Amino acid sequence: MARSGFRRDHRGIGEILKTQAAPLVNELAEQVRAQAASAIDDDTVEVTVTPYTTDRSAATVTIADPDGMALQARDGVLTRAAAAVGLEVKA
Repeated sequence: MARSGFRRDHRGIGEILKTQAAPLVNELAEQVRAQAASAIDDDTVEVTVTPYTTDRSAATVTIADPDGMALQARDGVLTRAAAAVGLEVKA
């Protein structure tokens, strides 16, 4: 079989996923945070975004309240917020 002239640059791809994708990831996480916060009918419940980097840029959206897990388990607040901004959540 003939080889094509294409070679994946794993380091280059990794660098793009760590640096250039970060603003997009953080913006989407902020959109999810805003959607979740608006869905929670309590102004005292804080929803936070924590950006981090592993082999790529990522962010965690958290309901920073003792009832946060119940809000997610009962109402799917974070899952619905992610869907509202066009993201798909898979277990």
